[in-house]
Amino acid sequence: MNILSIALKEMKQDLRDRRTLVFMLGFPIILMLILGLALTNAFSSDMKIGDLKVLLKDSTGGGELSQAFNAFAKEVGKTGVTFEPLQPGMDGRKEVENNRYVDYVELTPQGISLYGSSRDPIQSNIVQGMLASFTDKYNAAVAVARIEPAQTEAVLASGGQDYIREMSIAPDRTPNSVDYYALAMTAMVAMWAAMSAGGLIQSEVALGTANRLIIAPISKGEIFTGKILGGMMTNLLCVAAMVLFSKYVFKAYWGNHMGIVAIVLLTLVIFAMSFGLACSYMVKGRAGRNLISLIVQLMSFFGGAYFPIGNDSGSGLLSFLVNLSPIRWANHSLTKVIYSNDVSAAWPVVWINVGFAVLFLGTSIIVMRRREGL
Repeated sequence: MNILSIALKEMKQDLRDRRTLVFMLGFPIILMLILGLALTNAFSSDMKIGDLKVLLKDSTGGGELSQAFNAFAKEVGKTGVTFEPLQPGMDGRKEVENNRYVDYVELTPQGISLYGSSRDPIQSNIVQGMLASFTDKYNAAVAVARIEPAQTEAVLASGGQDYIREMSIAPDRTPNSVDYYALAMTAMVAMWAAMSAGGLIQSEVALGTANRLIIAPISKGEIFTGKILGGMMTNLLCVAAMVLFSKYVFKAYWGNHMGIVAIVLLTLVIFAMSFGLACSYMVKGRAGRNLISLIVQLMSFFGGAYFPIGNDSGSGLLSFLVNLSPIRWANHSLTKVIYSNDVSAAWPVVWINVGFAVLFLGTSIIVMRRREGL
């Protein structure tokens, strides 16, 4: 009963603090609305790419590869991809560097070489995908020619429209700006539990009530558990309010696995609470709370709460910081759950959050037991 009484006291105290509620709910909702409307075009799935010009140098002397490639070039020309021959005096690589052509392709008796442009990787990747498809088909034709030469033309002629293939797990549903910021802001609010956790014990010390709690007929464990439980329930209510508000007011899409989404957000709140509590024990006073606030804001920034940043295939310091953010873990896994129906993507994040939470809580308990007071 003592634990529940302390937990209810914490919840009432937090819910009566209007400034905290405005910060925890009003600010993220307004930010979600502003960013969701301002960056609508940035999340549009409609992308139009004009005609692509590729420079071609044929050094095969009119062999089988050259003939097959001419047929391929004629076919993809219908889709707006044009292969123009390299003129005398032209340097193919410099033409690409000067952005006159998307890519530069060389045909030699040894095979095909592609020099892509880094200025527009999307267009370059399209050409690269086409060439990869052609290469697979040409290699298959060569293999067939060794066994049944008469079937070579049939292999090259088959599937002429498959040089560009569009694949999507959920082609009719992709996140728009409101969907993205509904998820990002909710994860950020969950992580903000660290800041409230940082003041659970320090606020009692600052108000002079810590000594009263110590001499009361309740144990440190009951005080510790009750305050954590109360703070966690308050933050979970804020997270639930964010989900419901974004879902029914902003019409954000949360998928068909709300139970899994709730579990990920719950473990993120638990992680944040334990992290904030451990920091408050390791660094006392206002310095501890300032440190927690700084770390949480950095986590929000690098985790993509304000705008998408980084990717899994990147490298360097930026990629390291991005993948270090718990908000990034939550956003990445929940995106797979919501838009790809990949429920298994949630469990690694859940166990990571729980594992770190146990570590931080254990650290806090050890430090608390060594102290005379809270």
